[in-house]
Amino acid sequence: MTPVLRTERLEFLPYRPEHEDHFVALLRDEEVCRWMGQELVPEPQLREVFRAILTDVYPTRRFDVWGLWHAGAYVGHAEVKPTGNVDGHELITALAPAYWGRGLGGETVRGLLRYAADTLGLSEAYGMVGAGNTASLALCRRLGFRHVRDVVGDDGSVTKMLVIPTGSTESASTGADGGAGAAGTASAGNAG
Repeated sequence: MTPVLRTERLEFLPYRPEHEDHFVALLRDEEVCRWMGQELVPEPQLREVFRAILTDVYPTRRFDVWGLWHAGAYVGHAEVKPTGNVDGHELITALAPAYWGRGLGGETVRGLLRYAADTLGLSEAYGMVGAGNTASLALCRRLGFRHVRDVVGDDGSVTKMLVIPTGSTESASTGADGGAGAAGTASAGNAG
């Protein structure tokens, strides 16, 4: 079962049915989608995805996925899941635009890295960040991610594949990381 995680300011809570509207609103936000490198998905399809998290992902323990909460407010989404790009696991984050630039993106990624190391026993984790998502790329550099390769989509878009040892954030700054951005996958997408 996906556990509850806590960082200094965030609670990572497994989704419950009453979180559906938060999830849908986040992933219907055009800015979030742009920085995550995805098209705006119709609401009914997002509702199906959310329900699949509850009825398939959690019961079969396919991967870990959380809603992010700060001071009682829903602020974003996070995942640790096997990646299809390489043999390994990917971190995925997305913050609501109202919470960008507060250091919550870095805090989210550090929390995911601790979980990946301590609970999943992973020695490294991957991220996929759009080449134009300069805020998230800067956050990833500060946290210690290193560039592996560029992945070029069918539409010509470029995504940076990054990797980080799961133990490397111990030396990274734990204060506000400036941040900015929106989303993607660190897949440290939502820098901020």
